[in-house]
Amino acid sequence: MLDIRLLREHTAATRAALLTRHAAGQAYDSLAHDFDTLLALDERRRTLVQTVQDLEQQRNELSKQIGALKRSGSDTAELQRNVQDLKRALEETRQELDAAEQDYNDLAARIPNVPDPTVPVGAGPEDNAVVRTWGTPRTFDFQPRQHFEIGAALGILDLERAAKLSGARFSLLRGAGARMERALIDFMLDLHTREHGYTEFFPPYIVSAETMRGTGQLPKFALDLFRLEGEKPLYLIPTAEVPLTNLHAGEILDERTLPLKYTAFTPCFRSEAGSYGKDTRGIMRVHQFDKVELVNISTPETSYLALEEMTRAAERVLQLLELPYRVVTLCTADMGFAAAKTYDIEVWLPGQQCYREISSCSNCTDFQARRMNLRCRAAGGKPRFAHTLNGSGIAVGRTWIAILENYQQADGSVIVPPALRPYMAGLERITAAL
Repeated sequence: MLDIRLLREHTAATRAALLTRHAAGQAYDSLAHDFDTLLALDERRRTLVQTVQDLEQQRNELSKQIGALKRSGSDTAELQRNVQDLKRALEETRQELDAAEQDYNDLAARIPNVPDPTVPVGAGPEDNAVVRTWGTPRTFDFQPRQHFEIGAALGILDLERAAKLSGARFSLLRGAGARMERALIDFMLDLHTREHGYTEFFPPYIVSAETMRGTGQLPKFALDLFRLEGEKPLYLIPTAEVPLTNLHAGEILDERTLPLKYTAFTPCFRSEAGSYGKDTRGIMRVHQFDKVELVNISTPETSYLALEEMTRAAERVLQLLELPYRVVTLCTADMGFAAAKTYDIEVWLPGQQCYREISSCSNCTDFQARRMNLRCRAAGGKPRFAHTLNGSGIAVGRTWIAILENYQQADGSVIVPPALRPYMAGLERITAAL
């Protein structure tokens, strides 16, 4: 949620920055309308707050006059009628204020974060800026295949039985394929906890609506979530960012303890609303996938340094696995709802002959912290909102895909990256489902 002072004191600049998040079109028009409406609602509620204060003051002054008149034996009937009129007016105005506050909060929850000035302005993915590349894509002496072809031939990926069990956009890994998924999870968690200083958690996979609101999934992205049936609204998590970032919701943290660096493996559940026709073959875009998540809670002064560190930690996974990749800064129109700045890490997939996203690392500044009332305080200082960051450290399923495509051999086998072999009982090559 945005700091209302930005809207009031820097209206034009904030409005202009927000509108760069959408190219001209329906989304742009909607955001412009919402911004203007939010300002009007803010003015409305401020006016009502002042009216409530004025009515309370008038009521208190009349009450004092009534007390004085009663002590002198004078008639107070007319003043008492006036007090009753003020009470009715006060109750009506408070109800109007409550409604205005609700309207303001509902709309404010749907407006995205303001892009950092260093973010390139753009209309879509084609305007993202490449920051750096690592590794050289392998040259093949045969036509490289895509992961779903390799996995099916080796008997380690069974999409037909997955569809029989659950429908489209689910995966079923078997034998060495399942073992490699588990190995990647352990490899990533060990790396981040032992070398990068993250504390591991094993959080719930089901959270409340309030928890979803804290990180910005609700209300805007309700259609992307899996909601459970029942009296109380509960949701399957779309990422471990949700429970990890909300761990300290409503708390005031001692700044001497920051940064807090948390990691967790969880399955992630997404309806993939709006993705019809995209990545329909294989397991690039599925309803359930595994991910190792990184979360950092920091002070405002250190959050952008933390973003660089988090991105490097995610890159280290790919470097150790010797998978070529590039890092791009997402442009204003391509960033996620809560992010002020995002780096995407894109791994090279020879089967597709292109780079594809495998990690996304974002600084959300105080946007999520305001929604969940997460604050920090230096010794002797006043509480202020902390900054929150999150990143994939990294997407396990897409790493699985990248290994199959980059390490495939002419005979159909797949070499296991040396860094991963200790986690696969020394297995060096996948030749069939074990």
